[in-house]
Amino acid sequence: MKQRKVTPLDFEIDALTNSITNAISGEVFETEIVRFTSKDKNQIRKADWVFDWHKELRNSSRKVYKLATINNLSIIHGLISLSEEHDHIFMHLIESAKFNKSKNKLYNGVAGNLIAFSCKLSLENGYNGVVVFDAKSQLVKHYQLTLGAKLLYRNRMYIDTAEAVKLIGKYF
Repeated sequence: MKQRKVTPLDFEIDALTNSITNAISGEVFETEIVRFTSKDKNQIRKADWVFDWHKELRNSSRKVYKLATINNLSIIHGLISLSEEHDHIFMHLIESAKFNKSKNKLYNGVAGNLIAFSCKLSLENGYNGVVVFDAKSQLVKHYQLTLGAKLLYRNRMYIDTAEAVKLIGKYF
């Protein structure tokens, strides 16, 4: 059996909103999450992202999705990489755009949007909304509190059906 390279995820849930919200003005923007393919790779520069999303696009067992506002699909607010396992969705990578990170971020709700989408995808594919991911150990408690994620072992976590339904209801 091929060993999966484990990348502990490092994302913060700043707000659980039904869209993304401008951090300065409070203005709300409706979002859309669409498949991001190798045809779209020119929309991002490697230097603007921590993860190598161009490499991620080449991994045939994973699908990458982008979060954008409905009014401007060309500006990517966040990316997520997912794979379908036999009974759940596995979240390999998730990242907010550079302008949506740190205390000076422009928009809140990016990570929550992407995670709710992964739960929705899991539900639609017959996996009861279950999403599994590896967290950085110092963020385990944060994910338990903000997402209702549960610990499987070490830093492997999962979002169960009940919590997935809550997240889906909030965003969709």
